[in-house]
Amino acid sequence: MLQHIQETHPDIDYIMWTGDLPPHDIWNQTREENLKIIKETVKQMSDMFPGAPIFPALGNHESAPVNSFPPPYIDNPENAISWLYDELDVQWRKWLPSSVSTTVRRGAFYSVLVRPGFRLIALNTNYCNNKNWWLLLNSTDPATELQWFIYELQSAEFNNEKVHVIGHIPPGHSDCLKVWSRNYYAIVSRYEATITAQFFGHTHFDEFEVFYDHKDLSRPNNVAYVGPSVSPYYDLNPGYRIYYVDGDHDKSTRAVIDHESWTMNLREANLYGYPIWFKLYTARQAFGMDALRPIDWDQLIERMTNEPKLFELFYKFYYKASPVRPVCDMTCKKKILCDLHSGRSHDRKNLCQSIESRIDSSTNTSWKEWFYNTISVS
Repeated sequence: MLQHIQETHPDIDYIMWTGDLPPHDIWNQTREENLKIIKETVKQMSDMFPGAPIFPALGNHESAPVNSFPPPYIDNPENAISWLYDELDVQWRKWLPSSVSTTVRRGAFYSVLVRPGFRLIALNTNYCNNKNWWLLLNSTDPATELQWFIYELQSAEFNNEKVHVIGHIPPGHSDCLKVWSRNYYAIVSRYEATITAQFFGHTHFDEFEVFYDHKDLSRPNNVAYVGPSVSPYYDLNPGYRIYYVDGDHDKSTRAVIDHESWTMNLREANLYGYPIWFKLYTARQAFGMDALRPIDWDQLIERMTNEPKLFELFYKFYYKASPVRPVCDMTCKKKILCDLHSGRSHDRKNLCQSIESRIDSSTNTSWKEWFYNTISVS
C-alpha cells in the first residue's frame, strides 16, 4: 500500500498517521515486541516518504497490555508508561521538532506549526479510552491534556492560526469516556473558528462525525473525519484516504475542500496473487455535496435518513466496498446515522432522537403487515 501511495500521489504535502501499529493478537504481545513494531514501521514510513513530514498519533494498541496507559503520576517502573513514551519521542523526532519532547514524554501529545498560520495538534485519546482501567483514578483529565489543549488553542486564536486536530479514538465513539468527550465537545465548540478539521481512526470504517454547538444542537460547527483502516479486520477491504485542503495563500481557511478514499479488493488480490488499488469514491462527487463544511455533512445525514439509495451507497463505502459486508437493517441504519451525528459520546438521547424517529416513521408498516409478520415470526 505504501508503495502504491508513493507512486500514485507524489505531490503529498504531509501525512497524518493516526495510530494502531501492532496487530490484534493482544494475548501474544510484550513491551519489547511492540517497541520493535513501532521502530520498524517508523523506519518504513521514513524510507517510503523521505520528503514528506509525517504527523503521528498514538493508538490504543501500542501499549502492552493493550489499552493500558497510566497517567504521568504513576511513576514506579513496573507500571509507568515511560517505556513507551520515551521511545516515541526518539522515533517521532524524525519528523517533529525537539520542542515537543516535553509533552510527548509526559503524555504522547504535541503541537507543531506546520506552516505560518497553520498548526497541527496531536492528542493522545487513550486518556478517554473506557478500556483504559487507569482512568478509574482520574477520568476527567488524567494527564492535564485537555487543559494543555485549551492553552494551545487560545495561543492559536491570539496568533490567528488555523488548527487541525488528530488523534486515534473519535471523541463521539462509545469507547470514549462520557466526561472526557463532553469536555472535548465544549472545547471544540468554543474554538470552532480556530479548529477547521479533525482527523481520527480506530473504528476501521470509512466515516465521519459532525459536531454541533454544545448549547444549540441544531447548529453544526465542526467535522471529525474518521479515516478507513489499512487492516481488513473485520469483513473489510483495506483502505486509505487523501485529503485536499485549502492551501497556502493569505486568506487560507485550511478547510478540507474534498477527500477521496482508495481501496483494493481483497478477494481479487487473493485470487490473482497481487493487489490492485483503485479510487473508490470522491466525497463531493459521490454524495452530491457543494462543499465539505459542517452544514454540508449535516445535510448529508439528513438526506441519508430520507433517501434509502443514498444511505446504501454510503454503507458500501463505509465497508470499503467489501463483498462480505453484512446486510444493514433498520437497527444498523439507526446506529450508523446516529454515530455520524455524534461528536459527543453516550448522548444518543439528545443527538439521535430526531433521526431515529424519522427512520421509524418512514418504515411504519400497516397493521395487516405487522400482524402477518408477527404470526410468521411466532
